[in-house]
Amino acid sequence: MQAWPNVGDFRGGALESALVVTVLSVDPSRPDLRALSPAAGAMRLGGLVAFPTETVYGLGAHARDAASVARVFAAKGRPADNPLIVHLHAAHHLTDVTTLVTPLALALAERWWPGPLTIVLDADPTLPAETTGGLPTVAVRVPDHPVALALLAAADVPVAAPSANRSGRPSPTTAAHVLADLGDAVDYIVDGGTCRVGVESTVVDARGAVPIVLREGAVTREALGLDPDPGDAPTGDTAASPGTRYRHYAPDCAVEVAAVGAGAAVAARHAEEGRRVGLLGPDPAPEGIVGLARTPDAAALARALYDALRAAETAGLDLVVIEAVASVGLGRAVMDRVHRAAAG
Repeated sequence: MQAWPNVGDFRGGALESALVVTVLSVDPSRPDLRALSPAAGAMRLGGLVAFPTETVYGLGAHARDAASVARVFAAKGRPADNPLIVHLHAAHHLTDVTTLVTPLALALAERWWPGPLTIVLDADPTLPAETTGGLPTVAVRVPDHPVALALLAAADVPVAAPSANRSGRPSPTTAAHVLADLGDAVDYIVDGGTCRVGVESTVVDARGAVPIVLREGAVTREALGLDPDPGDAPTGDTAASPGTRYRHYAPDCAVEVAAVGAGAAVAARHAEEGRRVGLLGPDPAPEGIVGLARTPDAAALARALYDALRAAETAGLDLVVIEAVASVGLGRAVMDRVHRAAAG
């Protein structure tokens, strides 16, 4: 366990606050329950704890503690009508936060949990409006990460957890990303290494007989047995899903999407104009271009995207060129994030 200075402590090079955030470093494959105990206890009592999942790091609060959940919104600068995902350590706790677990929800949970699939159901009316975004529904999942599962089990409460970053920023896939954005606003950061998937969960409305995708994510339409063309699929109320209505994933530099096969050429053209350029693509970066990551396929781009965007900021780049991947399967979710980042 270590205490890292808050990022706010050193703004302008001067010590402005004596506050510190406690960082718990744990083995991501075999987490020590004793090491996680302080963070779990803090969460039960209203504290904010950032922790790793298979997708991105989450910022956790007791889902039934309205004041604690309000701290999440304040820390992130998140719009109050943007609902949170409630994280559970086991599927049987669905009945703790919903009024009706449909046969479809049971089937999806059995197939995909623990995993990067979030299920939207009718909310238990005793859940705080802060958790549900004032909606009659609740979004729920069981994450597929040993550290997250151990922490959730130790806390033994439902945990509302959006991504652990300032709203609008690239999502965090390392503890260092969390520290950079929220180090002055959280009680604990559980460092469980780098998230292995790198993009957020798929969100589906499971209140009917067929899942309706509200947000593309790590579980593809094809894997769910759905029509891969979103234009031909039934539509639902995307307001019930986090991450669909507001600015997301944007770094403090410009982002341009290049066509498949054109990334290096587009980056080189901008560099010739005197811009400091970074590249994400399958090929080596040309001379004078910062190679942020080699991304030969959608899975590689998913893992690298958010870290690369943050690295571009740190390096003071003017522009990040991202070579597209085909918008099929996981590529559909990844390109959704890429285009949102480019939109700024």
